[in-house]
Amino acid sequence: MSKNHFASAGNGNKAPPQAATTAWPSLWESLNPRITDWAGKRVWLVGASTGIGEATASALHAQGAIVTVSARKRDALQAFVDSHPGSHALPLDVSDAAGVEAAARDVLAMGPLDCVVYCAGHYNAMRAFAMDVVDMERHLQVNYIGALQLLHAVIPALLAQGHGHISLVGSVAGYRGLPNSLAYGPTKAAMINLAETLYLDLRNRGVGVSLISPGFVQTPLTANNQFSMPALITPAEAAQAMLRGWARGQFDIHFPKRFTLWMQLLRLLPDRAFFALVRRITV
Repeated sequence: MSKNHFASAGNGNKAPPQAATTAWPSLWESLNPRITDWAGKRVWLVGASTGIGEATASALHAQGAIVTVSARKRDALQAFVDSHPGSHALPLDVSDAAGVEAAARDVLAMGPLDCVVYCAGHYNAMRAFAMDVVDMERHLQVNYIGALQLLHAVIPALLAQGHGHISLVGSVAGYRGLPNSLAYGPTKAAMINLAETLYLDLRNRGVGVSLISPGFVQTPLTANNQFSMPALITPAEAAQAMLRGWARGQFDIHFPKRFTLWMQLLRLLPDRAFFALVRRITV
């Protein structure tokens, strides 16, 4: 793999401009620059027609951000723009690589991009004894490959301008393997690893990176769950948690803490204890 494997949209194999390095955060500093003032900042949210994406776009608009919302549902995007003056709708299917690059060019033509948030998601509960490989591939395409295509399109511009922030919406389902998460969990585990690697590559070049790790949020994706969802929160509550995380300069913005802290503890358990505990409480 070449050193500069992210190429800018439409520039062929040309390497992106080299950005000046910035100081790595010290032990006592926040991992990312704190974003507390959104007035006039340009934010592109991909996967923002419903759920966390739509609620976050609305919250950012209320803070004065210039918001562009993308998703496949044109009517939902238009409804958002109609109720949020000054925002922009850009219909987009994240599985269309050429479409993602074209959309990125349109967004970047509006001016410097301060923050891009990848919220697009696909979820169906699945177990190993009822595998649906076609649907598993759909999970991979929407939850992970779409994010790669977006990053491919915007990272060179963020590096060239020397500032910006990338947020990837993962899930606590990516922390460790869980029942019902055969298709969804691995894509979110990939997103966690991706965000960590991006942070290492980009943070000292002026581009912040954060990982959004929700627990259960009341969205169209979770509406089909046939099990009790502990600590269920609304999309509006999730959006406010994200704004607080950005204001604190956090890398892993996880919420609600009363649930996600327990999920983080599961990552520390030895395998034997982890499997025994999860089997006891879920299977």
